[in-house]
Amino acid sequence: MKKSERFMRPLTSDIQLYTAQMDLTPIVVFIGAELVGSGVIEDITEMSFMRGVCTFKYAG
Repeated sequence: MKKSERFMRPLTSDIQLYTAQMDLTPIVVFIGAELVGSGVIEDITEMSFMRGVCTFKYAG
């Protein structure tokens, strides 16, 4: 899939999040409709993994 086809598509699985981390893919993070963060995923831990609260989307 081309980057332009991924733009603003949600990351819905663990493998998508880990792949985005390994590829240094820029993402954006929303809580509801509010943008709360952006950048690359540096680390994925139990404590930082807020998938129940946040929506992660491809930014690039």
